[in-house]
Amino acid sequence: MFVLEEIYKSKKPENSDYFNLRIQRSLSWFKKATQLDEDIDLKFMSLWVSLNAAYAQEIGKTLDNQGFTRFLSDVLKADQEHKIYHLVWDKLSPLMSRIIESPYTFQLFWDQQNKTISQMAWKDAFEMEKKQIHQAVQSKDTLTLLFVVFNRLITLKNQLQQGGSTYNSAINRKQLYEGCMILSAILPRLLFILLENPAKFDLGKPFYPVQQMS
Repeated sequence: MFVLEEIYKSKKPENSDYFNLRIQRSLSWFKKATQLDEDIDLKFMSLWVSLNAAYAQEIGKTLDNQGFTRFLSDVLKADQEHKIYHLVWDKLSPLMSRIIESPYTFQLFWDQQNKTISQMAWKDAFEMEKKQIHQAVQSKDTLTLLFVVFNRLITLKNQLQQGGSTYNSAINRKQLYEGCMILSAILPRLLFILLENPAKFDLGKPFYPVQQMS
């Protein structure tokens, strides 16, 4: 965290105000997340806000949009030292596998619980995604794996944010804990890549720019 803050401060004069604002917001939430090890609910939410701040785009119920995929793709391409690649395949793949294998992080499972789709529909989709992930693992397709994992994590985020979970509940602790571990590992590397490539990741004016209110 300290290293990221120092890099941000040293490069701040060279970068645009909009880019600096995104990084400042993302770092502030990530720093808070590091102080919340005893509060896994708030830690997870703080990590997710940090991700959103860095991306600076609206993310809805799912991440199946071209913008976020392009952002992830650009981050991986800019990762000249393959920090994220090695992190994913050398350290995080067991955690990610457990997140993916759990039906409780699969939004269509909950859609079936709410009777909006059939049991066969969610199970077929679940099996199809597992096959997709198997192919991604075989070919070391980092982008596909990350995209699916983030989609699973957003289901956990929605459960918390939309009141679908009791604070500090004993249920889903394992998934939240693993989600925090994944985000805590990826975010510093993602922010480092953004700081090293400000021109490429200067996404312009954020949705909520700073406004001085009287």
